[in-house]
Amino acid sequence: MKIQYRIALLFAMLTVSIVLIVSVTEYYFANQNTFEDFYKRLEIRAVIAAKSRFEKEAMSKSTYAELRRLHLEKLPAEKEYFLDVDSQQVQIAQLPLDKSFYTQAQQTGVARHREGNMFYYAYRYYDKDVSSIVIIAAKNEFIDAYLRNLRTIIVVSTISAIILSLMIGLWFSKIILQPISVITHKVQDISASQLHLRLPAGNGKDEISELTETFNNMLDRLETTFETQKNFISNASHELNTPLTTIIGESEYALSKQRNVEDYVRSMGVILNESERLKRITGSLLHLAQTGYTGKLQDFSMLRLDEILYTVKETVDNIIPNNKVVIDLSLMPEDQQKLVVKGNQQLLELALVNIVINGCKYSMNKPVQVSLAATDTKVVITIEDKGVGIPKDEIAYIYEPFFRASNTGSFTGYGIGLPLSRNIVRLHNGELDVRSEENKGTTVKVKLPLAHVEWH
Repeated sequence: MKIQYRIALLFAMLTVSIVLIVSVTEYYFANQNTFEDFYKRLEIRAVIAAKSRFEKEAMSKSTYAELRRLHLEKLPAEKEYFLDVDSQQVQIAQLPLDKSFYTQAQQTGVARHREGNMFYYAYRYYDKDVSSIVIIAAKNEFIDAYLRNLRTIIVVSTISAIILSLMIGLWFSKIILQPISVITHKVQDISASQLHLRLPAGNGKDEISELTETFNNMLDRLETTFETQKNFISNASHELNTPLTTIIGESEYALSKQRNVEDYVRSMGVILNESERLKRITGSLLHLAQTGYTGKLQDFSMLRLDEILYTVKETVDNIIPNNKVVIDLSLMPEDQQKLVVKGNQQLLELALVNIVINGCKYSMNKPVQVSLAATDTKVVITIEDKGVGIPKDEIAYIYEPFFRASNTGSFTGYGIGLPLSRNIVRLHNGELDVRSEENKGTTVKVKLPLAHVEWH
């Protein structure tokens, strides 16, 4: 069932339920009120009948008859009964009434009883000479007509309420769901080739506007992902084709005719260099794939980051013997537990080595400072260099594989190191923050949760 029809049905059910509750309540109290009203009529007749019968000086029979004719019309099946009362018992009339009815009238002065539509009212009259019970019996035919009319009104009102509430509910739900219908039609126009399309933003702050904004944000991320994937494929193809083309070209050159030993050695050297380059590229791609954000957590253990930094320094010394990397431990916390993280040592070392080597390479081997600090929940490693920096309008693309800033053409590299490092950091539920200014340097902060802090 469509949401529009469900809303209309729910609205109708709610409306009809309210109408029924109110109607039944009114019917109940109306029914009770008719009983009380009819008993009041019988009471008046009982009192007047008693005065007419036992108080000769107060009201003559002719006066009583005239009073009844003018003001007290005769009720259907109305009868009067007068019972003498002595100190011992009541003379029971030939009426379908229980003895308790007479007993109650004698003791309290009044009694009421109903048998279907027949109503009985007993009034005890007494003075110094007379003690009697006056019973007025009559049939209440008015209540049937009144309640029948009331039931008809309730049924008609309920049916009308059902029809009207369904019509109003359909109209109301159509208006409410109109923005969603617009969104549905607009979304149908969006495809992989038209990810630039966006839903019209509403002016309000309601849930539909929030939904539109959320969907547009999702489209922004999807468009960015598609563009990144397209650029990755293009750049990866270029980076892989370059060494492969060189290898094939050198092989064809060496095999095209008989050559001397020096030419073969030179060709084999070129092939070897390009093969090693190809191996490094494919190895970096393999690492990048294995450390994607959805990777599994494997071989994680408790690690001290100060020890990992010293290992990173040794690795960088082997790769760049004359580097000027300085480890600053002045901000290192006294509590040793604030240096312990849960992670994979090999991966963390790989991420930090990539960042530190980038600092050395792009600063042309100027000093690179590596500092260690901690908060109550995170340990922070800061790598700061004084290199060429990253242009402001290009910093948004630094995590795209194979992307290289426009001012790094004179430096060797493949644009995989930083995306790989970020994947590793995110794999450890951490954050990697890069801030850079062209020609002034770059600062990279790696934030990792402490081992005693629960991951979220």
